[in-house]
Amino acid sequence: MDEITSRLKDALKKIQPNIFDTLSRYQEIELHDVELEIDELELFLPQMVRPITSVIEEETKRKKPTELIQVSYAPPAVKYNAKITEVILGATKAEGGSRDRRLTIGGETSPLLQLNGVSNPHPPVISLDVFDTKIPLAKPVKAHFSDVLEDPVSWAKLAVEKFNAEMVNLHLVSIDPMVKDTTPAEASKTVENILQAVKVPIAVGGCGDPHKDLQVFERIAEVPKGERILFNSVTLDMDIRRMAEAIRKNEHVVIAFTPMDMNKARELNRKLFEHLPPEQIVIDTTTAALGYGLDYAFTTMERTRLAGLMGDAELAQPMASGTTNAWAAREAWMKMPPEWGPSELRGPIWETVTALTLLLAGVDYFMMMHPAAVKTVKDVIKSIVEKREMIDRPYDWTRIRVGE
Repeated sequence: MDEITSRLKDALKKIQPNIFDTLSRYQEIELHDVELEIDELELFLPQMVRPITSVIEEETKRKKPTELIQVSYAPPAVKYNAKITEVILGATKAEGGSRDRRLTIGGETSPLLQLNGVSNPHPPVISLDVFDTKIPLAKPVKAHFSDVLEDPVSWAKLAVEKFNAEMVNLHLVSIDPMVKDTTPAEASKTVENILQAVKVPIAVGGCGDPHKDLQVFERIAEVPKGERILFNSVTLDMDIRRMAEAIRKNEHVVIAFTPMDMNKARELNRKLFEHLPPEQIVIDTTTAALGYGLDYAFTTMERTRLAGLMGDAELAQPMASGTTNAWAAREAWMKMPPEWGPSELRGPIWETVTALTLLLAGVDYFMMMHPAAVKTVKDVIKSIVEKREMIDRPYDWTRIRVGE
């Protein structure tokens, strides 16, 4: 036995008689420089979290709601002191054009559905897209237009005669120098042919090249003077003065297109107002599709509309939406897992949700593509205008017959 062991035993002999008294008084004992040899160690931890099974059982026993909570609604006490400018699209023979109708957009004095007793004078207009050359289209869209994909005149007639298009929205994709580089004269001829084939108002869009678009738009604007064609579009990187002059002197209308930035929209309108009256300007602050920034598109358009109604003269213009952008979302048309449903159903719904969202933001002119989506949005607009209940049963989207 060494000296250290002898000293430890002496120390324990001194502690042992008092150890239970110490524990009874303080409920704890602190040891220093002690080494324990243990065969098994059992720890007791108090239960801090309820077992997940008990949570599930408790939730299962809760009574599930059987109806929505009824909440009363009182319209906000808001007054708007301005009016959105009215813009006329198309002109009849009596007005110097050759259309069988003219359409008016704008004129709102409050946001859609916000104030009781306030009805906006002109329902939004929906146009159907037509392309001047064959382009890749989603299968659910192509199914409706497969026979006319290379004939814009027949495409326009189909849009009007079968799908009851209020307007035809022609896209001159072929004028792009990287596509066919169609000349201004050729593009103008296509527009003339469509004007002869259909009698509804038309819109004419370019390829996005600011220089080529300007050349083509100037040529087209001269030929059907007085038709109040809606040109899509003028942008900040174009020669704004030249574009505005072509629109003004030939009595047409133009879409002022900007990214999602109200200040950019103000800047472009401010420059246009130097050459054009407000009655010849529609604004487009960019449409992003459902799942691809629709919330940003909505808030930009809604704030633009509210600013116009509250007296911002640079934003008090009707708004346009390229709702066809919904088909740029791959979820609208790609093959997806079964829970996503068939693209024949999913795609039109994608376009419809995009349109209805922006309808609430204040859009006056929709550029759309799928006939079933167009019909649904038209029905919703009609129900709002006539203040009636919406359809009492859902459409069979996969078998819907449009045009009846």
